[in-house]
Formats: sequence, structure tokens, C-alpha cells
Amino acid sequence: MSFKLSRRAFAASAALVPIACTNAGPMRSAASTGADPDKRIVNPLIKNRADAQIFRHDDGFYYMTGSVPEYDRLVLRRARTIAGLTDAEERVLWRHQDTGPMSGFLWAPELHLVDGRWIVYFAAGPSGGGEDVFRIRTYAVVCDGSDPMSGNWSVLGEFKGPWDSFNLDSTIFYHNGTRYFAWAQREPGIETNSNIYIAPMASPLTLAAAPARLSVPELDWEIRGFKVNEAQAILQRNGKIFMTYSASATDDRYVLGLLTADADANIMDPGAWTKSQQPVFQTSVATSVYGPGHNSFTVDENGHDMLVYHGRDYKEIEGDPLFNPDRHTRVQRLYYDREGNPDFGVPVGNGPLPDRYGVPDREWTFLAHQGQSLMTGDAPLPNTQFRAWPEQGDAIRLSPILLRDQHLFVGENGVVSIGTAARAGSDMFRHVPGPVEGTVRIESLAFPGQALARSGSGIALAAIDSGNTVWTLG
Repeated sequence: MSFKLSRRAFAASAALVPIACTNAGPMRSAASTGADPDKRIVNPLIKNRADAQIFRHDDGFYYMTGSVPEYDRLVLRRARTIAGLTDAEERVLWRHQDTGPMSGFLWAPELHLVDGRWIVYFAAGPSGGGEDVFRIRTYAVVCDGSDPMSGNWSVLGEFKGPWDSFNLDSTIFYHNGTRYFAWAQREPGIETNSNIYIAPMASPLTLAAAPARLSVPELDWEIRGFKVNEAQAILQRNGKIFMTYSASATDDRYVLGLLTADADANIMDPGAWTKSQQPVFQTSVATSVYGPGHNSFTVDENGHDMLVYHGRDYKEIEGDPLFNPDRHTRVQRLYYDREGNPDFGVPVGNGPLPDRYGVPDREWTFLAHQGQSLMTGDAPLPNTQFRAWPEQGDAIRLSPILLRDQHLFVGENGVVSIGTAARAGSDMFRHVPGPVEGTVRIESLAFPGQALARSGSGIALAAIDSGNTVWTLG
């Protein structure tokens, strides 16, 4: 049978040169050293780790695994905070075998606690070339102890899918008391690289029922380069169950799509799911993040939902994108719209996580910008996100994520604008605690005692104790 090979398949003659992989975290401003680095998330969170999975376990630790550029081992790290994962020690759990079906490349590991045992699911293929190099299947390794960082890991076996064909990106989720397996697979008779399936589980490696096919790549943004639906992740919120997935080739065309079903629906019925007709998360030239995808979800230390994904800092790639090591793990706050659906916004770019400054007692009203003009109102999420770059002491410079080389500054007339400050220090501010928890004032260091205030249709300075200088921070 002749068909287009999966974009995950490597030519047998292509030698993968080991790539030096650094675990060093993103560079931090010298001025930021006054803050506790273990509590400050800076993107990229972890360099050279793709297909990232981060979750918070009930032991209080965050666990993180992902694909390494060499595709030769399964790794795991943990920390008490998300930010702490940047410099956390990483343990190698298992390496590919010398021969056989798991002697080639290892992709997309996920750690799950199944029936009291720690299990890592991953995709693997054989080495040695020939037709066998394209035999990509899902396998699992299991830990012999309660601590995945110190226990011994051994092969549990191969996932028994409905067809003996290319499959990968397996995950587990629970819904209404039932444990489900979700994965991507090439179904015989459907000329795509991979589709998305779910089924209830009978055991860690077997299904309890015939699978439901939830999504086939068919929209134009799902078939760019390759016809791919893969890397599904589950989020259950607001009376709905959301399933993100990745589509198209793994270069700058890689995007996230979304399937949505009601929480009380029969999720094994494909008709219960609605597919987004446009990607919900994609390359942003403005923030310089390319090919964001293969996501997972977690919560931060305050219980806020967080999106975890990988992406590159640049577009142009020499050779096969999967040989390129620069897919970095990134995280950002996940918000919701008025209907309770996730609003992914855009990849926020490198640096500290941005904030949103809301108007107290006025829902859906934020400090925002339209181009270089500041305003308050209900604006698209990316237009309401501002990054506080740390400077000396407690000083900050505020930058819109969509205008990453520009900052807020105070003009001669006291009006606050976006651009390049004409006078030294006019773009320096600091956060001052507001009158109630969760609120702040943004004081100008060039004009002490004056803070950013809502002023008509724009933003200007006002006495710091004025009511219109208070903002919610989130």
C-alpha cells in the first residue's frame, strides 16, 4: 500500500547527530535578583524540551517530562513551584534499547499514576533503517516504587490499539468516574497521518470498548505540510469538557485546535463534540513564538489554570523541523471568555509572565491598548496583557506583549503613552499595594505620588490615593 508517511517518520539514512542540550534557564535581568527566582516564572521555562507535560500532584510537587532533542531517553524533573522546574535536577528514567522495537527514537512521554503505579507512556520506533524505521507505536514503562524520581523503571509493554498502525501521543483522563485513554493513530482506509481517538480503559495497556474517532484533519489549517491531529490534552471546566489537539507540520505551521463537549454528554459519541473551525492558538510574529503546540494543562500555586506548550523563538529552520532542538517549554495563564470557554490568546513571548490590570467593580474592563494608544475597556486578550520588566530595586517597565520593544511612559503633559521614552526615567514605575487584597496602584517613579489613572478615554497620572488609580491584578 502506498501512502504519505507521517511527518514524524525519519528517513532511514538520516543520521541524528547528538545535539548538546542545555538545561540552563532563561537569562534573568540582574535587577530581578531581589525577587525570589523560585516564585517568578520566566519564559521559556525550560529550554530544549518539547511535547511538554507539567502537572501538580497531590504530594505538592510539580512534575515535568518531555521530549529531548536526542530522542534517546525518558526524563523527569520536579519542583515545589512551576518556576522551580527551570533549574530542577532532571533524572533519566529509561533509555532506548540497543535493538528491537524501542531502539530508535522516543517521543512525547507522559507520566500518569494508574492503579497506584507510576507509568510513563511514550512513542517509539526501531533503529536500523528499512521499512521498520516507520513502525511507530505506543509503549509504557512502569516504576517499582511510590517515588517516580527514585524508583526503578522497566518496560510494561505495548499499547494494544485497534489497528497495528502508526500511533503516538497517548494520555489518560477521568470523566464521570470512568478512566479514558486518548491517542492519535493512522486508521487504515483514511488517508491522513493521524486522527484522534478515545476509549474507556480496561487496563493500563488495553481498551474496554471499541474506540470513538473524534477528529480527522480536514480543515485547511490542520493539513499544512501533513494531515495531522495529535497531542490531545483534556481540560474540564465550567460544565464542559475541552480537548485541545495539535495539527499540521511541526514548524511554524503547528497550531492548536479545540474540541468541546458538554460535561453530561456521552463523550464516546463523536456527535457530542464540536470542533473549532479556526485554530485557537498559533504562531505570533508580534511576540516571536513560532509553532506553539503539543500542550498540557496545570494550575499555578494560586489555583489559576495554566497552559503548557512548546514553541520556537524563530521561524526559519534548516532541514527537518524535528531535528531542530529549539522547541522550548513555555507556560502562560489561561483565561476564559463570557461563555466559559478557554481564551488562549497568543503565545506571550519570552520574559516574565504578563499581567492584566482590571478596573475594580467593572467586569471585562481592563487597561488595554489599540496600537500605541492606551485605553480602558473590553479588548481582545492579547491587547490587555502587559509585561512588567524588573529594573533596579522595585522599579518596573511595562511593555505590551504585542509591542515587545516599547514601553509605557509619561509625557510632559502627564498623559501616558506607549513608545520610546523621550526623557530618562519617564518609563519607570512600581507596584504599590492597593486598598484591598488583589489590587495595585502603578506609581510613576518620575513623578512620585502620582499613579496611572483612568482619565476619560485614555490613561494619565493622578494623585496616587485617587480612586481611579486602583487596578485589579491578574
